[in-house]
Amino acid sequence: MSDEFTLPQLDDEDIGFDPQAALPADSTRDGPVIQRTAADLEQIFDVPVAVSAVLGRARMPVGDLLKIAPGAVLELDRKVGEAVDIFVNNRLVARGEVVLVEDRLGITMTEIIKSDH
Repeated sequence: MSDEFTLPQLDDEDIGFDPQAALPADSTRDGPVIQRTAADLEQIFDVPVAVSAVLGRARMPVGDLLKIAPGAVLELDRKVGEAVDIFVNNRLVARGEVVLVEDRLGITMTEIIKSDH
């Protein structure tokens, strides 16, 4: 007795499947491409986001952290003049350079990071 068998080939009619009927009437799959502008996003312009500029990072044992006092220097993993990372809602979006704007610090964007999605 053989364990081999052949399945019959079925087409859309055999299984009662109509591809056009499967799409909802308001499907945009084959519809026209609509050009969007910034004005289309106006509803979300006032949504707050968290923006952070990261100068660098450091790792140390808790014991060393507890020994830090005013005047201590914390060495970071970046070199002077190296770009800082700009995060929006914890997602890296850009890199830039630290600048002085009157009596405050600012960031000049030097690179925008393209998202994969």
